[in-house]
Amino acid sequence: MRHRVKKHSFGRTPGARKALMKGLVTSLVEHGRIKTTVPKAKQLRGQVEKAITMGKKGTVHARRLLDSKIGNTDTVKTIVDDLAVRFKTRPGGYTRIIKLGARVGDKAEMAFIEFVDYKLPDVSEAAAVKGDAEAAKRDKMVAKRKVAAAKSRRKMQNESRRINRPS
Repeated sequence: MRHRVKKHSFGRTPGARKALMKGLVTSLVEHGRIKTTVPKAKQLRGQVEKAITMGKKGTVHARRLLDSKIGNTDTVKTIVDDLAVRFKTRPGGYTRIIKLGARVGDKAEMAFIEFVDYKLPDVSEAAAVKGDAEAAKRDKMVAKRKVAAAKSRRKMQNESRRINRPS
């Protein structure tokens, strides 16, 4: 019976499940938004929200507890120094889950989990991060060349198959 069971096993041993959650927490804190399955997102939400609430205390004890649970000092530093400050006045509900529908391969329900103040990067900001407009043009040209090379390769392969096909 499943009475009062509040967690999923995800088909993993307890150690693997803890490692999975640590990795998801680290990824979410690092990127601000990640794509995962709905059950993992729901399990992750509780972990992250408890970590941020603990990080809001800002004490050495809180940092050490977070470090023992998460195991990544950079993530703990980000939680305490950045996220705790951003959500200082918010009493809870630091994340949101946006359902996306079924994954193509196995029909698993997918979702984004993100912080409530997450903003998508603008295209102009993405170009600025990449460099400039010329860098974007170069990337486009490289992509076109790759497509052309693949077409040429397929054309040669088909021609070779036609010639070498037994009659």
